[in-house]
Amino acid sequence: MPRLLVAVALFIFSASALADNAAQQLQQVIDDHWQYYLEENPTAASRMGDKRYNDRLPRVADDDRARRLQAEKAFVERLEKIDSEKLSRDQQVNRDLLLWVLNNSIDSNELYLDRTPINTFYSFWNTALSASRGLNMPQVSDYEDYIKRLEDTGRFFDESIANMRAGIKDGFVLPKIVIEGIAPTVRAQVYQDPTKSSLYEPFKKFPESFSDKDKQRLQEQGKQAILEYAMPAFDRVATFLEGDYLNAASDSLGAEQLPGGKDYYRHAIRTYVTLDMDPDAIHKIGLAEVKRIRGEMNQLIEDSGFDGSFEEFTEFLRTDPQFYAETPQELLKEAAYIAKNIDYRLPEFFGKLPRLPYGVVPVPDEIAPNYTTASYNPAAIGGTRGGAYWLNTYALDQRPLYELVALTLHEAVPGHHLQGALSLELEDVPAFRKNLYLSAFGEGWALYTERLGEEMGVYDTPYQSFGRLSYEMWRAARLVIDTGIHSQGWSRQQALDFLADNTSLSEGNVRAEVDRYISWPGQALSYKMGEIKIRELREKAERELGDQFDLRAFHDALLANGAVPMEMLEAQMNQFIADQRAASSRPAQ
Repeated sequence: MPRLLVAVALFIFSASALADNAAQQLQQVIDDHWQYYLEENPTAASRMGDKRYNDRLPRVADDDRARRLQAEKAFVERLEKIDSEKLSRDQQVNRDLLLWVLNNSIDSNELYLDRTPINTFYSFWNTALSASRGLNMPQVSDYEDYIKRLEDTGRFFDESIANMRAGIKDGFVLPKIVIEGIAPTVRAQVYQDPTKSSLYEPFKKFPESFSDKDKQRLQEQGKQAILEYAMPAFDRVATFLEGDYLNAASDSLGAEQLPGGKDYYRHAIRTYVTLDMDPDAIHKIGLAEVKRIRGEMNQLIEDSGFDGSFEEFTEFLRTDPQFYAETPQELLKEAAYIAKNIDYRLPEFFGKLPRLPYGVVPVPDEIAPNYTTASYNPAAIGGTRGGAYWLNTYALDQRPLYELVALTLHEAVPGHHLQGALSLELEDVPAFRKNLYLSAFGEGWALYTERLGEEMGVYDTPYQSFGRLSYEMWRAARLVIDTGIHSQGWSRQQALDFLADNTSLSEGNVRAEVDRYISWPGQALSYKMGEIKIRELREKAERELGDQFDLRAFHDALLANGAVPMEMLEAQMNQFIADQRAASSRPAQ
């Protein structure tokens, strides 16, 4: 063989070997990290179908935080040593996404955010309450593991309380107004009869293959575990919140008013918006969006023929009985009808649809009084239930029907369920990506679908369309309120007035929402900022592709990689535009 050909062959072999080596290194890090993640997050492992850690709850003591910090820095070091230029496009996505997740977790640990492990939406005790929800438990050993998990409740709760006590010592605490709303919901979990607790739910129905002896034994052991371990743990948390923590809780509201608060709030923005943005810039974007949407709302009122002001129209919506269900069943049935009407229209807008079904489910009674209007709860892999569109049936006079179309688009399809289920069904991707949730992507997509509902033709009345605009205004107002509270010294009353004056949300929803923003800095920004980016990407694709633009293909491409940070999404959609251009320029065969 001529020397030149030998040299070329050796070069090709060497380049291929380097690429294989880089890919192998990456895969090893991904595999190692996934096993680490499952062990550190046992309830998440259960929902992913891995039963090895079904007998425990997360470990959140201070030495566990230090151990995680060391482990995650080591993963980052390994990833950064990999030559990314030797990776394929898909492998680069895997590497970059895992780096983002790890670096964000490292920042969170270094800020010691476990000092405030609760807000009005999530809490460590809800982790325990939902640990078995929807899981497939076909073996006696599954119930025995669950009983051990119940017995681990006290340790998990006590470690969480210790973190909150460290927050008291540091002055890094939640506001009083938040604790005053949360504490009663914890006290309500303390039952004398263990069968009244939702923790007992798995013991009410066993697989038919279980013997009567096993059923009786498991029930008795379950009751004992709830009485001896879970109920005292809930009592300790409730007593702590009602006493020591409430006394130490802050009168101020803003994240930036806490020790290290500016770094904390900036981290919250990076976490939930997935972009490093200045709070003042977000505040200005919010004000501009509020002004634009208010103009559209005023125009709709005029077009509807209503004779009155904006304030009179919203008062009409808030008070007229025609807009409210009389029973929980009526509200659930109306949502179910809307959901099926949307299902019918999906193929026109999406080329790929998920296999996993979903249902309309009431928010559990034990958390409903202090819970938001609705949420989406994904199915456990290998579980016994589909995705759950949770709808709050508590205080029906606060759940207007005219908002139900936008709410269903957002929480069910084509919002959270469609996007989340497609992520779970991704093929040939690392397991960590299937269940990854990034708020700007997930909430931005769900808000985008509310407006997409107009193109789908599912808004039947001007009131429903106004409800959609009110929801969009709600998310725009969040940009103003969240940054106002956490970086500009806004009072709770300022926030309440701003949200009430600019939306048709009921008074109860206004209060619940504002308290949520106070307790959960940054998360409320993700909806509108994510939606703005997605709409920008669609407008760019429509502009650059012209007649070649295919909305179904755009949606499929946007959802094809699961949740990603906004910068990665922009790069992926730019590649989609380039690929579509290249395809359209090829000569016909």
